[in-house]
Amino acid sequence: MTSLASYVKDRRILTLILVAIVLAGLDLHFGIHFGIEFVGGTQIPVTLAHPVNVTAMTALTQALEQRTSTFGLKQTIVEGIGDSHVIVQVPAATSTEINQTISILASQGRFDGIVNGRDAITGSDIVKGSIGTETPQLNNQTYDWIVTFFISQSASKHFAGAVLGAANKPLYMFLDRPQQTAIFINSSNLGGQGISKSAALTAMQDALTLGNQSIVVVSVDNTSQSISNADSFLLANKKNYKNIIASANLPQSLLDFMQQNNYTVKTESVADMTPTYIQLSFNQSILETWPIVGLLSSPTLSPAITNGNVSQNYQISGAAPLTVQKGNRYNYALNQSKTIASVLSGGALPVSIIAGAPTTVSATLGKRTLYISGLTGIIAIIFVSAFIVIRYRKPFLIVPILLTTLMELFIIISAIGLIGTIDLAAVAGMIAVVGTGVDAQIIITDELLVRKGGETSSKSVLGNAFYIIWMDAALLIIAMMPLFFSTSLTSVIGFSESTIIGALLGILITRPAYSAILSKRYD
Repeated sequence: MTSLASYVKDRRILTLILVAIVLAGLDLHFGIHFGIEFVGGTQIPVTLAHPVNVTAMTALTQALEQRTSTFGLKQTIVEGIGDSHVIVQVPAATSTEINQTISILASQGRFDGIVNGRDAITGSDIVKGSIGTETPQLNNQTYDWIVTFFISQSASKHFAGAVLGAANKPLYMFLDRPQQTAIFINSSNLGGQGISKSAALTAMQDALTLGNQSIVVVSVDNTSQSISNADSFLLANKKNYKNIIASANLPQSLLDFMQQNNYTVKTESVADMTPTYIQLSFNQSILETWPIVGLLSSPTLSPAITNGNVSQNYQISGAAPLTVQKGNRYNYALNQSKTIASVLSGGALPVSIIAGAPTTVSATLGKRTLYISGLTGIIAIIFVSAFIVIRYRKPFLIVPILLTTLMELFIIISAIGLIGTIDLAAVAGMIAVVGTGVDAQIIITDELLVRKGGETSSKSVLGNAFYIIWMDAALLIIAMMPLFFSTSLTSVIGFSESTIIGALLGILITRPAYSAILSKRYD
């Protein structure tokens, strides 16, 4: 009789055991995320800047649902109320996660890549489904983040024309670049980082130039003449600039004058008003990042893409600021890349919105339903396993069938619950996958015990079985792909995601382990 040690030493069985142990540890550390239906969640009221028609409301809710669900693959319910309100519900989460969700909701989602004062690429050029993130990498005591994406073929031709001859010049990448805005900065905040005040002001103006949508930068000192000049600018440009971003350390009289003339003023700290620079030479610098205007990064264009060649693959990159505590820089970079990817995935919103205060919502089904569903699933597995044992009349099959089926269910639940949310759509996908798992067990058992005939080795027999199993899994994944890419309904996407993940985990881990157990027992 084959010893227990020989089973454990088999690479396929050992892989199953190790994967289960690792996932169990991750479950204990991070916990499994369940959907609103089972554990309740948080409701965020959203008010639209103005009423919209049915078409715009549909586009808005779909964009918000896709945007928030992309962030960490979380379940999100977005429902339009009337023509000027939206309710967003997310599963139970920490206050940090809720604040991140509110930040994502508030982002308008306009993306612009600007070269030489003209739009070279916009958010509408990005191919949906192509946006991805990379794991933050340690670099000079901080972590770099990267968001990658593809643009359409027609957009790539426009981009090639826009950057033609602009070798080594910056591509300013903005997210939610302010419109009709002027920036008033205290002259004492200019310069620094080895850059003169005049070079800093020139770098700011170069980065913020965009035809008739340019953002002007007004430098102000504490002299009466400088304040008077600033007042004159405000009086002369009421039609051009409705919004003001102002340094908190500007003269109070100037800040009051802005309010008196009905400008919308947003004051920023000295630290936030100071951008980061890239110094190209002794007297030339460019803005690298400036969060208050949505400047994410400013990569310089390599000569290879400024000679008319067309490319469709691009990336946005940045780094966690050194002002962030050292132990939090990795999470900052990770959240930054996820947030940007989510906003880009959701696209620009058709109307500006204001997110309200979050409130708690109760579960519609509750944990009791979750427990009952789990118990029902286990009972169903036991009955199916018993049917297989009766069919083949091999009592030994009880252990491997129950073991691999339960392990497969555990692995799927852990994987989806760790990277996403187990909601009703995910549960439906799991049921579909477990069903294919039982089919695979029947195929393996049939090939090995019934059709083996006079074969002395199970290798060729199992080869036939796995050919069928791989084809079934491939067909299942192909069938799910249209649902994954062709719809903006996250419930349908969640079903296809869980089905695809479950199918892959099954054919790579649990099916080989089951075949290994049977082949060792009956070889």
